[in-house]
Amino acid sequence: MSEGANQNAKMKLETGLIHLGDEFNTTSAVAPPIWQTSTYLAPEDPAAFSELAASINPTEFYSRHGNPTNAQVQAIIASLEHAEAALVTASGMGAVSAAVFASVKAGEHVVTQKILYAASMILFRDLLPKYGVEVTFVEATDTAAFEKAIRPNTKLIYLETPVNPLMTLTDLKAVSALAKKRGITTICDNTFASPINQRPIDLGIDVVIHSATKFLGGHSDLTAGAICGTKEFVKAAWRMMIIFGSSLASFDSWLLLRGLRTLSLRMERINANAIALADYLVSHPNIETVHFPFLKTHPQLSLAKSQMLGPSGMMSFEVRGESEEEKFDNAQSLLKKLRFPKNAVSLGGVETLIVHPASMWRYHYTPEQRKASGIGLGLIRLSVGIEHIDDLIGDFREAL
Repeated sequence: MSEGANQNAKMKLETGLIHLGDEFNTTSAVAPPIWQTSTYLAPEDPAAFSELAASINPTEFYSRHGNPTNAQVQAIIASLEHAEAALVTASGMGAVSAAVFASVKAGEHVVTQKILYAASMILFRDLLPKYGVEVTFVEATDTAAFEKAIRPNTKLIYLETPVNPLMTLTDLKAVSALAKKRGITTICDNTFASPINQRPIDLGIDVVIHSATKFLGGHSDLTAGAICGTKEFVKAAWRMMIIFGSSLASFDSWLLLRGLRTLSLRMERINANAIALADYLVSHPNIETVHFPFLKTHPQLSLAKSQMLGPSGMMSFEVRGESEEEKFDNAQSLLKKLRFPKNAVSLGGVETLIVHPASMWRYHYTPEQRKASGIGLGLIRLSVGIEHIDDLIGDFREAL
């Protein structure tokens, strides 16, 4: 290991968020510059240029292939996830698509969960079968179901935990163990937890992906994705990314770099706020159920504590009502009355965001699929921000 690598290994997380990847800033600027160029001058030596053109994720060749800011961001995210390497993409779905298509081809089989982020579900349910990839869907909480679904041609197990929007957990260590003994690649979407609260690679998972739009960026002002894994896997995913055209632009990359610097501070406040708000909501008479793995009454609390370092800011809850229609009306009323949580899609920002999943995914799921997924008309998803907890609880107290 080089001296620089040794120093990086000794660096605390909070320090690494500020200083990792500094070598990619070749200027004297304290704040890394935005490399606002689409192309770079070729080396004078034709052989050197040919080598550069064939290289993986070069920092100065053509911006679809990579740039210095991307390289710095990738160094930080790889360190956060305890991965050999990382790759940033133009969106979370850019990361999902590149990682999945780097893992499977026609004639092969995938096992994944019955409930996934809506766009990921469309990829597995509707798109992959068109390209000759079979997909089996199982309960996220049932490790035995994953094992039972495995076939001789299974090449990928794809996971999302906590699961959007019900926050159920998959046992990462157990599923990764059954995959490893069969040579099956495992991918985990770690967006909802963030690497501050969960590191799937430490639990045996091969590849971690993020919608970096969310907690990693943290300010609702960029769109980005990330893939973390071995150098070999990241190389394969990079090839997919440049063909799909899902490269991250330099400005969004710079915004992501800026957001990462406060990630640990933001998550510390978000975690504390989420615990306090969940405790308040679960005791309120107008709330029927709260889905938050770190509640003392949650059936997966033991698993949550064993594989997560903290709760993250994601939860969902169901308002009371005598019927589904009344629950829908009560949910819509609550959304309108709340002052601080903003009714908007996405999550992971400094502001608290709230959304009605059944409305958001109306065209992605049939009513039957929605009900089977546990997404009732009274369900509300909440992404807790960094506001003062007294203001958040007070706002919910008035609105409820």
